[in-house]
Amino acid sequence: MTQSETIAEVRKALGLTQEQLADRLGVSFATVNRWEGGATKPQRAAQKKLAALAAQAGFFHDDATVEKRLGDNPAVIIPTTKPMEQMLWDAACSIRGQKDAPKFKDFLLPLLFLKRLSDVFDDEIARLTDSFGNREKALEMAEVDHSLVRFYLPPVARWGVINGRYSFEWSEDERPRDIGEHLTKAVRAVAKQNPVLSGVIDVEDFAAERNGERDINPAKLRAVVETFSDPRYRLGLADVEPDFLGRCYEYLLRKFAEGSGQSAGEFFTPTNVGFLMAHLLRPRPGEECHDYACGSAGLLIKLQLVARELDPLSKVPLKLYGQELQAESFAVAKMNGIIHDMDIEMARGDSMINPKFRNADGSMRKFDVVVANPMWNQPFAQDLYDNDPFDRFREAGGVTSGKGDWAWLQHTLACMNDHARAAVVLDTGAVTRGSGSRNEDRERNIRKWFVDHDLIEGVILLPDNLFYNTTAAGIIVVINAQKAPDRKDKIILLNASQRFQKGRPKNYLPEELIAPLARNFVKGEPIAGEVAVISRKEAVSADYNLSPNRWVAQAKDGELKPLNTLLAELNDLEEQSASALAGIAKLLSGVAGRQKG
Repeated sequence: MTQSETIAEVRKALGLTQEQLADRLGVSFATVNRWEGGATKPQRAAQKKLAALAAQAGFFHDDATVEKRLGDNPAVIIPTTKPMEQMLWDAACSIRGQKDAPKFKDFLLPLLFLKRLSDVFDDEIARLTDSFGNREKALEMAEVDHSLVRFYLPPVARWGVINGRYSFEWSEDERPRDIGEHLTKAVRAVAKQNPVLSGVIDVEDFAAERNGERDINPAKLRAVVETFSDPRYRLGLADVEPDFLGRCYEYLLRKFAEGSGQSAGEFFTPTNVGFLMAHLLRPRPGEECHDYACGSAGLLIKLQLVARELDPLSKVPLKLYGQELQAESFAVAKMNGIIHDMDIEMARGDSMINPKFRNADGSMRKFDVVVANPMWNQPFAQDLYDNDPFDRFREAGGVTSGKGDWAWLQHTLACMNDHARAAVVLDTGAVTRGSGSRNEDRERNIRKWFVDHDLIEGVILLPDNLFYNTTAAGIIVVINAQKAPDRKDKIILLNASQRFQKGRPKNYLPEELIAPLARNFVKGEPIAGEVAVISRKEAVSADYNLSPNRWVAQAKDGELKPLNTLLAELNDLEEQSASALAGIAKLLSGVAGRQKG
């Protein structure tokens, strides 16, 4: 039996669909589909999970290496993402209830990150033990040469010491009073030994007090540590693939965002909006990708995930670059990249005032792909436009006023090379404000410049109530510096406003709609009720109103029916109503007759 046949037989024996198997393994549905079709083979971590499932189903994989690993630990249980996601959220809620859980985001995420680092460190020490003969020698060599491991964890920061399973000899002046002080010492020790993690893992003080009271009760913190210590949720290299753990991490970010109100938009774009943007841009191996308002780096990570899905045989990763202003979000982004096993070059600062990615001559660096969800309708000081050292505004449609949506698109263009693509999430008003007005409007003038220079590939209208800091709908503006010949002087307008499922507290784009929506946009052909393709001349005639709502009519309450069909249905309803009334009258007459009698 071939490997692909084995996978299919194991899945059927367990009664799983391809989508359910993908969820169990922490991979995409498309990946499982390719495995079963024989187009690709599972990587090592996935092979181990499949071997465990094969044992449960009574099969044995034909890969001898996997059989050997399974024989070493035949009882291994591979958790699906859902139990781990629930465990993480329960841990967050255990501190002070579900309502206040988002307040502890900046404590829980570094704690999860530390657990991952520790488990990976233990795996690497086990690998070194095979080379050096014993664990003590392996630890000694790692302490001397930190390059032998990804991140060196000093003894105080190792999870076995933190949860008390292993003893540690503290000096009297360093001994922590409780778990809060221990964790603070641990993350600071990790940052000291690994400078790249300074300002990432050590931002929060787990023993912080306000008005004489701990922010987090030590007993509650100890309970979280114990939850993370459950062997079912070990986070080592062979236990969970980066994509699997990344999905759990993103789940936690989403749950925190749901309860964070206005501040949520600073660090998190809805998951499936990010995947839609990545599928629209279709990144290719080796491309340089930039997010100048990267929050938790979710959009960059999704670019890499989609690039792998589009070209699973490529070993060349994307080159990811992100800039973020907020210190907390910057730390989350760094951790997010490492958890996903992706190398993201990060810079901290305000991209509009001080873009950090520069060339040797001080000019702004250009990228192949730009993706962003900047703050909507953000005002900027006039002197920013008047004294811009990068000349991003006057040469690209002029200076805007008030709302800064088009200033962000001008900045986007300044980040793009001659063949780049970009997708930017903005407020819906960005593509309509000023159109049809008799007065001069600067936003409309900039929009005109972009259209006249044939830079706008298209606009996607998203559903209401997707984003965490607003109930308003958003749009994705897609920019292309070098359109394909058949797309020149055309603009694709996709109305996805009704393509959602109700959720609490937010609506969401169903996962199964992402690929079809992206495919319809990329194909660029008119579809009744969804896609309109307009010429540049038509855009001019509409005074540069690029709202998909204007060009794509949709029936919100069902499909429109022909008039004669509606009249026939009305006639049927009238007949049913008359029959019902006659029946009621007959019943009432019978009641009246009995009363008289």
